[in-house]
Amino acid sequence: MTKSVFLGALTVAGIAAGGAYAGTLDDVQARGKLNCGVTTGLVGFAAPDANGEWEGFDVGVCRAVAAAVLGDANAVEFVPTTGKTRFTALASGEIDMLARNTTWTFSRDVDLKFEFVGVNYYDGQGFMVPTELGVTSAKDLDGATVCIQTGTTTELNLADFFRANSISYEPVPIETNAEAQQQYLAGACDVYTTDASGLAATRATFEAPGDHVLLPEIISKEPLGPLVRHGDNEWGDVVRWTLNALITAEELGVTSANIAEMAAGSNNPEINRLLGTEGSLGEMLGLDAEWGKRALEAGGNYAELFERNIGENTPIALSRGLNAQWTDGGLLYSPPFR
Repeated sequence: MTKSVFLGALTVAGIAAGGAYAGTLDDVQARGKLNCGVTTGLVGFAAPDANGEWEGFDVGVCRAVAAAVLGDANAVEFVPTTGKTRFTALASGEIDMLARNTTWTFSRDVDLKFEFVGVNYYDGQGFMVPTELGVTSAKDLDGATVCIQTGTTTELNLADFFRANSISYEPVPIETNAEAQQQYLAGACDVYTTDASGLAATRATFEAPGDHVLLPEIISKEPLGPLVRHGDNEWGDVVRWTLNALITAEELGVTSANIAEMAAGSNNPEINRLLGTEGSLGEMLGLDAEWGKRALEAGGNYAELFERNIGENTPIALSRGLNAQWTDGGLLYSPPFR
């Protein structure tokens, strides 16, 4: 008797906790706009252009979700967040999702009660130094001053690396990438450390990028991806499968150039399910049949987003590396659409 009452209480508590944030999909649709948390500015990933329009790799994920849910890739309110404010903004409901070069970790997933819906960039922490220092390895940085964003995994990784190598450093705490760039270029720190992709993006904005070098060491695993709150599985599914749609479309050869043709009908059943001409996947998500098609029309598939914003032909010049499709030796892999 006592046991059943106890289990019943747990069930009620679980429903109450889950219900606290349930209904984000309904909220977004009623509002007519997606509130998407992004960085305060990291060129290539999320930054406003000269006209104040947000663009970038992470921005593309936000726009794809807005297109899938609202039918309008521009129906997004971009909310800049720092390493310190991003989680409060998500937990409080100020934003519906976070797409801000945020690392999936145990404590963020379990203790902070967030749901990472996948990985859109496999990264690792690196170091950037002025070429004139003549440093060729992070292990040569004993006694260095290091610019580091507070409230990030970067802080913890840095401490672990220097401790493991029995070397010391002096942290120079900063809150935004813009502040880090300013301090680093002003000589307030010898080193800037963050995700290697972020270092490449930052260096690309310098007047003389060649005067700065990225050291060879990658000292951590940083799986970066969008996240939502725990307890709202329906909304989590929408964001998760929108990201998967971008990844799967690349694998299947569906692009912004041929999507109209593909949507007219294909011999590949998975393409048909992805684009809504077969099956009822949209209905399962609480959306219409063409949600996936709209998500892809917003900015193209994963490869198109990557190459346009951060790829080798951009100033950031990132290679696909680990972010290549699994069929090309990378880690990019979506569950099947069926």
